[in-house]
Amino acid sequence: MYKLNFADAAVLPVLFGEGGEHLQQLSESAGVTINTRGTTVMVEGDPLKAELALSVLQELYDLVVAGYPLFTADIDYAWRIKSADAGVVLKEIFLDKVYIRGKGGARRYISPKSRGQKYYIDAIRRHDIVFSVGPAGTGKTYLAMAMAIAALHEHKVERIVLTRPAVEAGERLGFLPGDLQDKIDPYLRPLYDALHDIISFDKTREMLDKGIIEVAPLAFMRGRTLNDAFVILDEAQNTTNEQMKMFLTRLGFGSKAVITGDVTQTDLPGDRKSGLVIVQKILNGVPGIDFCHLTSADVVRHPLVQKIITAYELNEG
Repeated sequence: MYKLNFADAAVLPVLFGEGGEHLQQLSESAGVTINTRGTTVMVEGDPLKAELALSVLQELYDLVVAGYPLFTADIDYAWRIKSADAGVVLKEIFLDKVYIRGKGGARRYISPKSRGQKYYIDAIRRHDIVFSVGPAGTGKTYLAMAMAIAALHEHKVERIVLTRPAVEAGERLGFLPGDLQDKIDPYLRPLYDALHDIISFDKTREMLDKGIIEVAPLAFMRGRTLNDAFVILDEAQNTTNEQMKMFLTRLGFGSKAVITGDVTQTDLPGDRKSGLVIVQKILNGVPGIDFCHLTSADVVRHPLVQKIITAYELNEG
């Protein structure tokens, strides 16, 4: 049995969670048994996992003392991070904050939930062009959107431009009802959804009407120069090599670009190679450009999403 005693009993309700749900989550994630007696936590199970579970609890305790509002999902994220690298300091990840004015105009922040997400945020801070490549649920678009909105509020850019290729995923644009805009809108809807997750619908509409935020298909980028803008190219695995080159050469002065995509979910015709695959070979090592590769370990959606991605990776491997 391994034991850990906490000095400040006042923070334990937050650390342990309502009805001990945080300890239960850690117990399930680590595969150990956790019990408490007063301010002492006792862990039984595999020695390595038990010691690591206590290490996670100690670091989560430090986070709560520092004022971090611990959520049940954070327990699993913390266990995954420490399992991958016991030397990682959780404070350096969870206390990194991207400040935005969210719904209702209230100032709030978004924090990374994995080592990969922390690297991704830091890469956007350091570089003018960042590629984020990884599976669904790793926060590629969401974090890029948060960084774009933060840059806008901090007056680092004057506008946000969001774009993605309108590629049919087994369907045909021509079969959809309405005019060209009606046909294109379904392909841009995920970008609107990401915006509405961060800022209110009314505020989003106001910024769209004023041109502060622009959402458009990738084809509409041709011939433009984007100055003082934070530009996000989403679903970049569906670009051709020519489209990727076209997009990257739109970047003007005072601008940043984040390109996101999942190379395992390409909807291009079989004879076309993804521009996101090719660009990694062409621009690898170019100063001012960074590539961030996220994995199933960085998934922050429903716990089953990580399991699904891992299962598919094993099947395809």
